[in-house]
Amino acid sequence: MRAAVYLRVSTSRQDERNQEPDCLRLCAARGWDPEVIRETGSGAKARPGWARVLELARRGEVRAVVIWRLDRIGRKVIQILTDVAELDRVGCALVSVGDGWLDTGGPARVVMLAMFGSFAEAERELMRERTRSGLERARAKGVRLGRVSSFTPAAIAEAMDLRVRRAYSWAMIAAHLRAAGYGMHDRTAIALAVRRAMRAVTRRPRAEATKTGEIAGPQEVPEAL
Repeated sequence: MRAAVYLRVSTSRQDERNQEPDCLRLCAARGWDPEVIRETGSGAKARPGWARVLELARRGEVRAVVIWRLDRIGRKVIQILTDVAELDRVGCALVSVGDGWLDTGGPARVVMLAMFGSFAEAERELMRERTRSGLERARAKGVRLGRVSSFTPAAIAEAMDLRVRRAYSWAMIAAHLRAAGYGMHDRTAIALAVRRAMRAVTRRPRAEATKTGEIAGPQEVPEAL
């Protein structure tokens, strides 16, 4: 049976050959034919060597992956757990020389994968909680959340003119803006942006009158909007 032996170090000052003898001894003890794949680079960045290991496993060209330690796969917990699950899905065992407990091809496979699944769910919940906490802190500071509008003032002014003075439909306005080079915008987004701009314009006279002590009557958004 063929096995991929994945050897990774983080910098060129390190030598992945220090990992090789132990991994090859394990392959020899189990009667596996090793294909050694070496890689130098941080576990937090793209790893073409590890991507090749996964591809070999998906194609069925290797039925086991041997690593020196689990942290050789990467640094991100959720990515490690995802890769372990993917290897098992395609029927490829993962064996770690330095982590004696890690052998997804052994008799404890079911228990081990259940444990990995629990770790993955716990990590996802932790990420969700961090996101919620970050959003709450941002709201408390008055930060405006949501997608930033991509409309330029010129595009909004053009859309307002077409709607109010020329009675264009929102679909016609969207087509006009695309043809004029303002980018791709759907009619619903255009309508919302124009209505917000019109409300800001109609509120301004009342706000200025309030500052000078005058009473301004209610300002209405044109019916065309």
